[in-house]
Amino acid sequence: MMKILLTIFGIIALGLGVLGIFLPVLPTTPLLLLAAALFLRGNMKLYDWLLNHPKLGPYIRNFMEHKAIPLKIKVLSVSLVWITLLNCAIFVADHWAFRAFFILLAAAITAHILSYKTLKSIDFRSSSSEEVP
Repeated sequence: MMKILLTIFGIIALGLGVLGIFLPVLPTTPLLLLAAALFLRGNMKLYDWLLNHPKLGPYIRNFMEHKAIPLKIKVLSVSLVWITLLNCAIFVADHWAFRAFFILLAAAITAHILSYKTLKSIDFRSSSSEEVP
């Protein structure tokens, strides 16, 4: 029963992680790492599939090995976060408190993303990459 629950939660985390590719407020890499951890304990076939996935696997393997994010992904993520949340602050929020919340949320997400080391390049055929401190 526990393996079934872990697999279900892993599928949910995977789905949210994939959505995070398109919605900058959802953290893609942490959700994919959570899915991998849940699959590791609940369903080894899904774990192997995720780590060997041609698009998602290299990001998970590189993050697990280097604890770093590629520069291109950092720039794209931070840019999309600010575009999305400033749009919400300016055009959606009617009250100053909501505007402040969106701006503080963008700042917090930016700080979190920038707190990780930067990978200079990603080799999608293997897990070797160069780190920039």
